[in-house]
Order: sequence, then C-alpha cells, then structure tokens
Amino acid sequence: KYQIVVDELVKLKKKMKHQKGYLLILFGVLMTACAPPKTPLVIGHRGAKGHLAENTLPSIAKALELEVDGVEIDVFQCASGELVVFHDKTLEKLTNATGYIEELDLDSIQRIEVLNGFTIPTLEEVLDLIKGKVFLNIELKGSQTALKTNELLQIYFEREQWSPEKILISSFNWEELKIFRQANQEVPIAILTEDDPLDAIPIGLELGAVAINPDYKSLNSDNVAKMQKAGFKIYPWTVNDPGDINLMTQMGVDGIITDFPERIPKPNY
Repeated sequence: KYQIVVDELVKLKKKMKHQKGYLLILFGVLMTACAPPKTPLVIGHRGAKGHLAENTLPSIAKALELEVDGVEIDVFQCASGELVVFHDKTLEKLTNATGYIEELDLDSIQRIEVLNGFTIPTLEEVLDLIKGKVFLNIELKGSQTALKTNELLQIYFEREQWSPEKILISSFNWEELKIFRQANQEVPIAILTEDDPLDAIPIGLELGAVAINPDYKSLNSDNVAKMQKAGFKIYPWTVNDPGDINLMTQMGVDGIITDFPERIPKPNY
C-alpha cells in the first residue's frame, strides 16, 4: 500500500510539473500579446518639413530641437561639383529661381532664396550642424552622388567628427547604391522603394543593407514581418497622420520618417 501511495504521489508531481510548465508558457504568450508595441525611432523628414522650409538648416535645427533620433535629407551634385541639400530637380516649387539645380554652380545656388528667406545648404553645412548628435539619412537624389558623398564622408570620418554607424545612405536609384557600396563597405545602406517592399529584399541582401524604407501605404503586418525576418529594419515614409503613425507602431516598424516629429509618442521609462 505504501508503494502505491508513493507511485501516485510521483505521478501527481509529474502532472503538476507539466501543468506548471504549460501555465508558464501560457503566461508568457499572454504577456507578449498584451505588451505594448516597441517605440519606433523618430526620423525628421527633410529636417522638420512640417514646421520650416524643407532641407534647410533651420528646418534641421528644428528637428534636433524636437529630439529626433535621426534626420533625413536629399542631395544633388551641382555643376561645380559640390553636394547641395535639395529635394526637387527643378527650383520653381520652393525657391525664387527656375531651372535645374544640377546645372547651376554653388555660387549661383547660394544666392537663391528658399521659402521664408532661407538658403540651400551644402552637405558639409548639414554635417557641421548635426555633428553626429543624431544619425543622418542621406538620400542620393541625383546622378553621380554616391562617390562624392563617400569622399566627403571619409574626410569627416578621418577627423573623427562623424562615425560610419551615424550615417544611413538611401536611394530610389539602386544603381547609385551599388556604386556607393563598392566604394564603402562600412556605412549602412537603406533601400528606398515606392513599389512592393518585398521586391527590395534581394537588392538589400546583395548590398548588405540594414534597412528598407518603403512607402507606408504599401505596408501590412505580413510584409513587415517578412522583411524583418530577412534581417532588415523598416523605416516607412512619410507618416504624418496620427492614425497612420499609430498603425505603423502597431505593425512594429523600427522607425518612422515624418514631417512632424513631435507626433511620434515618446517611450515611457
């Protein structure tokens, strides 16, 4: 009789052990499901475009004031060879001038007035303003920008004023990204796309990119998960509506590119 009781106690102990394990697993699943989504990085689009004229030094300074994690800008190479920070190929929309920015030399560009009396900065001026306080996403807009950008960055790296991990190079022109990657194996790359973001995975893997920057309207929970499983951070653009910001956050994107950095909720520590 004594042995029977012992055997029954052993069985009960094993049953409780398994039940305890099951309960722990269930508890873990419930905690994961109930946990708030991670807070995405805040990336100021062309500085703080929603507040001040895009891609200008005051707009970038405003983004820093709003405590962004990163700033996104656009660069073209002008006729005299310098890299200038501007988004459009032509000048009409944002300035008091006309024509193509790539056809003007730096001296002419610096005399152009942007909205609100600002000027078009060079990439050097932007690098000097930010000073590595946050990361800088440089979008290669024009042709022949990859090598020029790399040359300039190397100067700042050698001076130890910036480090490679504080720079993110992106472009819709994937050939320009290939040129940059051939010249520089250290600086992180992001694949810009306005099409099916999953189509960016192969080129991202080829170039060793760290991120895919898709149109936020192309995202859903499924493709976000697939891209992250493939090893990429997801930085969608350009997310301004609070409802869309919340949706991107719920999907678990890693960063949000926005004209209004203050609209991205801050983490609660």
